[in-house]
Order: sequence, then structure tokens, then C-alpha cells
Amino acid sequence: MSFQAFLNEIEKGLPSPVYLLHASDAFLNREAIRAVKKLVPEEEREFNLHIFDFSWEKDEKSPCEQIFDAANTAPFFGKRKFIVFLGNLQGLSKKDLKRLDSYITNPAPYSILLICHEGALKKEMKERFRVLKIISLDIRETEIPSWIRHRAKLRGLEISDDVADYLLGLKGPDLGLLSAEIEKISLLGKQRLSVDDISEIIEGGGFYTPFDLVEALEEKDAQRVFRIYKALRETTEKYSLIGILNWLYGRKLSARSRPKGNEYLLKVFETLNTADIDIKSSGRDFPMEYLLVRLLRL
Repeated sequence: MSFQAFLNEIEKGLPSPVYLLHASDAFLNREAIRAVKKLVPEEEREFNLHIFDFSWEKDEKSPCEQIFDAANTAPFFGKRKFIVFLGNLQGLSKKDLKRLDSYITNPAPYSILLICHEGALKKEMKERFRVLKIISLDIRETEIPSWIRHRAKLRGLEISDDVADYLLGLKGPDLGLLSAEIEKISLLGKQRLSVDDISEIIEGGGFYTPFDLVEALEEKDAQRVFRIYKALRETTEKYSLIGILNWLYGRKLSARSRPKGNEYLLKVFETLNTADIDIKSSGRDFPMEYLLVRLLRL
């Protein structure tokens, strides 16, 4: 499994000064970044972890200029710095490519640079950066059941081959959707899960309204939340559902008198806003389901 090769490098502490990671599914690049974050204590991330995401918008300042400024600045706490460039190498200017070549030749001794390229890596780029540690994060479809079991294990779950095959059969090879399903079933509170345990929460059913969804979220009833959402998404556009949830939470929560009520309300709306941005930018279903997981955990 190619992604496993990167995890093996993580276990070694990322010994190379520069890595080139590439994946056809942007989800895998995000997973790689999440794994890197775990190497940096939370209190040090502001200083020793820098993520530059040029995958959606172009910045007025050269990407490489910002990256190298960060990489060449001495780290705090006497630790190594991790610099992540998320974007498309083919989109870099010739000037930036030359700057990147120059840095690769003489990388900062206290920084680890991870270049996360989105999409297939063209032959010319593979040749240009052949001196680097190049890792394809892509997972073959035959390896997905093993990936599902590994992902579930990280959430403290034990699932059988039958459960992994069941999830794959329902959701297909979309890793983002599969990850969302694993997040959902992790809320069931069971360590070992069978197909019967998860079939109802995955398949859903019944007739519900957004009022029912908010009620289930407030009660922290994970099974009911995802059962209701399964029914609602058949008749309600996800963009409309975000707006309805904003309105319902605003009406219900603003009327409550509870300690830290305003703080809770702010977290709810911040979570809804983040999900709205994710849904619009990705065009997939899984961010909506991540939204529900986040709301359940508030």
C-alpha cells in the first residue's frame, strides 16, 4: 500500500529533508498532512508547522518565496520545523521551479519540506525531482478493505472482512466517504462491530424534518442523527440544509439561558461555516457528514 510507505517514513521521524508526495485523490494529501501534524506537539505547531495551501487560490506573493522564508527560519524549542506545500507543481512558474531546485540542492538542516502534489505526477516532474524521496499515496482498489480495517483500528474499532466489504459495497472506493462512515460508526460506542450493528445507521430510512435532525444532535443520539440525515439528503439539497440548520440553531440556542451559551453557539456556527466552505469547494457528500460528527462532539 503506497500510503503505508509514507506512514513508515512517519514512524522513522521523516529522515529525509524533502519529500514529494502525490495522490490522485486530494483526500489522501489531507490524510498525509494530518499524520505529519501528529509529529508536532500542539503547543509548538504555531512555530514549527507551516502549511501553505495553494490548491484553490493563487496568492499575490510567490508560493516558493513564502515556503523558503519559513523553511530557512530557525525553529523554536530546538526542534525541527515541518513545512508543507499543498498544490500543483505543474502550476509553478519557471522562476519558482528554479527556486525549488536550488532549495532541494541545499535544504535547511533543521526543516522538513513536504511537497504534496495533487493529481498525477507527469513524467517530466518525476525526472526533474528524481533525487527526492517520491511517494505515491494512491491506494489500489484491492487494497481498500485493508485500508478500511486500518482506519477503523485508529478509531479503536475492530471490524471483520465482511464489514469492510459491506462498507465498500455501499459507498464505493471513495476514501472520503468511507472515512466519514467509519467516523459515524465509531460513535456507536462498541469496539467490535458486525454488519448487523452498522446496517441501520449506514442505510437509514423513515421520514424526517430538519427539526428532527437538530433535536437528535442536541440529544447526542448518533444513530438517529445519521438515520435522519440519510432520509433528508434524498429530498434536501445539502446547501439548503446548512442554511436551515443555521436558522434552527440560531432560533433555539439564542433563546437558551445556560452558562457559556454564547461560546457554544459560536462553536456551532463556526462549524457550520467551515462545512459550508468544504462542501462548496469539494463538491462531495462527505464534508456534510463530517459536519454532523463535529456537531455531535461539541
